[in-house]
Amino acid sequence: MARLGKEERIDQRASRLRLKPRHLPYWRTVSKGLHIGYYRGKREGSWFARYRPAGSNHDYIKTRLGKCDDRIDADGEGILDWKQALAECNKWIDGLHGDDEQPKDLHLTIRDVVVAHIADRDARDSERAGRPTRSTASSKLKPHVLNDEILSRILLVEISESDLRNWQRRLVQLKGSSKQRVMAELKAALNSVYEEKRRVLPPDFAIRIKHGLKPVFAEACQNESVAREGQVLEDDMVRKIVKAAIAKDTEGDFAMVVMLMAATGARFAQLVRMRVADVQLDQNRLLVPASRKGKGRAKSAIRVAVSKDVADALRIYCADRPAGDILLERWHHRQTGPIAWERITRQPWKTPSEMRRPWKTLVDELKIPDVVPYALRHSSIVRAIKAGLPIRLVAATHDTSVAMIERHYARWITDDLDELSARAVIAL
Repeated sequence: MARLGKEERIDQRASRLRLKPRHLPYWRTVSKGLHIGYYRGKREGSWFARYRPAGSNHDYIKTRLGKCDDRIDADGEGILDWKQALAECNKWIDGLHGDDEQPKDLHLTIRDVVVAHIADRDARDSERAGRPTRSTASSKLKPHVLNDEILSRILLVEISESDLRNWQRRLVQLKGSSKQRVMAELKAALNSVYEEKRRVLPPDFAIRIKHGLKPVFAEACQNESVAREGQVLEDDMVRKIVKAAIAKDTEGDFAMVVMLMAATGARFAQLVRMRVADVQLDQNRLLVPASRKGKGRAKSAIRVAVSKDVADALRIYCADRPAGDILLERWHHRQTGPIAWERITRQPWKTPSEMRRPWKTLVDELKIPDVVPYALRHSSIVRAIKAGLPIRLVAATHDTSVAMIERHYARWITDDLDELSARAVIAL
């Protein structure tokens, strides 16, 4: 450890005011490896603390304690005198140690946290898919966080709001909606490590993450809203898609997925978890599993009414099948020659990528190549809004929140309210 040299009397206000402003703090030893620092700026001073365990080769762990009472009396919160700064320093070091004599994980970097988060997400998605696969966390965090040398090497205990805001400003190659998705993945990684290691992290760590990852860019979801508007289909086009899927799919598996996506507005990941018992043919109703989004207690299945023709198609599809079977299945094939394949077994659908080829063939023939399967969900939500259903009911039947409906489908909500207002107008 390097010697500190002469220590200034930073515990006294008069002595502090005689110090010259400089870029580095004036440090004073509190105990072995622990120091309090006083930064003398041109206008005001600030308290800092740093710590390094004895015998460690790592750099010091640093934190800012608060402003100094050089010109304004201490209030015990944002402005601290020497005794209050010392108390905050001891509280900080106690938080680092926890119940152990030696602090743990003080030198975890953002890179360490993100790599562990990607591994967890990849393992989870691979288990669901039944084969090795990359998660969205991998595709978003590797190029935009791990390849960012400035952010990735910052220590977890030293991350600040300005570090996260400056990282946002470096995402110039991404559009607003894409930035938000990358930020959401990083926020998930940091929040997950906070739950596990909150005893060794600064008390305001969660607040730093919350405010540091607030969007600093003016463009939020403008492009996404325009794209959503282009993906809302008329009812006749939805019928054409379903009929074309039935005509093209001789096995009926892909057609059933398309039909249920159009009829329920549910996500692919929800539909593929349905079981035969979730089809209530007597009531023309389906029990769609809730999405895995969010946290907290398990959500109950969503009851969705379907038309009689959909119920009739399901009646044939479910005939003589055990109630506990996965509802949506498809044939898996094995290649036996250059252009020869043979059926192996029927297995559940696992990932949306399994829809890619038949969907592309379908939309190309209908001459709507830019339409994606998720358009069936957008169209279902807008259809419900136009029918005058309460927004809360629309959100509940589509397993989302009122805030998300209002944010992304505001145009159709406004149009519906204008029509209701017009009905109340009387001739005077």
